[in-house]
Amino acid sequence: MIKVGVVGGTGYTGVELLRLLAGHPEAELAVITSRSEAGHAVADLFPNLRGSVDLAFSEPDTARLSACDLVFFATPNGTAMSMVPQLLDAGVRVIDLAADFRLRQADEWQQWYGMQHACPEYLQQAVYGLPEIYRSAIAQANLVANPGCYPTAVQLGFLPLLEEGLVECGQLVADAKSGVSGAGRKATTAMLLCEASENFKAYAVGGHRHLPEIRQGLEMVAGKPVGLTFVPHLTPMIRGIHATLYAQLLDTDCDLQEVFETRYSGEPFVDVLPAGSHPETRSVRGANHCRIAVHRPQQGNTVVVLSVIDNLVKGAAGQALQNMNVMFGLNELTGLKNIALLP
Repeated sequence: MIKVGVVGGTGYTGVELLRLLAGHPEAELAVITSRSEAGHAVADLFPNLRGSVDLAFSEPDTARLSACDLVFFATPNGTAMSMVPQLLDAGVRVIDLAADFRLRQADEWQQWYGMQHACPEYLQQAVYGLPEIYRSAIAQANLVANPGCYPTAVQLGFLPLLEEGLVECGQLVADAKSGVSGAGRKATTAMLLCEASENFKAYAVGGHRHLPEIRQGLEMVAGKPVGLTFVPHLTPMIRGIHATLYAQLLDTDCDLQEVFETRYSGEPFVDVLPAGSHPETRSVRGANHCRIAVHRPQQGNTVVVLSVIDNLVKGAAGQALQNMNVMFGLNELTGLKNIALLP
């Protein structure tokens, strides 16, 4: 059994992580921390976990966490980096679901997250946790930076095109929509029912924090700089991300459907739909899948990729468990065979 600690178990990502870990046959939940809820039973805050998680929240304590085999951080940005060095020194493996170790350059991290990085020496050591690209490195990693939700949907959609050199790298467009849970479990006016319901809007057009992460990932695949326009939107639903991706083809004779099917033929959590399909966010709700469809409207030189994920599962907690499975040599499907919820 893998002895697991979870730091920051009170947000939407945290409770999703606990739900999935509770059903994982090889994971033993040992510590769940929360400064605000310390001493309270986890199931009192999240009644869906009643009978499945019997622990109480505790104060973050490095000594207790150091007794774990693996610690997940489901904390706000800037929290994990203050504790990770001690845990790594103690031989604990770490998966950070926040952004502390996603970017490779400390100055870029400070620019986008507004604070100085506490341990910049670990940025190069951390492995980016997108198994479809970095599976072998994840298997050997002690520190995994779990990707963001938008970056997961966007990178998986563009990946086959960039790997095969099929598109103009300077003209990529990602038009992405997210459910309200992507903003986290905090009280803000913009997330109130009367503000978010029956409403649809773009935000952070001038620059979203996930932009440098997406660009960094795409450039690693392309092997050269990319030009990316990324516009996120808030939709009046709880879960889900739909990314509509546009690129200009360099080779109009290629069979795009075959390119995508071949690239993802061995991937357990990426589903390339039949030609002409339009994936829906409800088809992945509660499941660790990315469903993709590729289109070439009017047989022109523009390729349109539709990519959907559940932002809390493949976009966060589910992908974190997938990374855990890879790190500990387990079948990637272990604990992640959930079928999406309908309706």
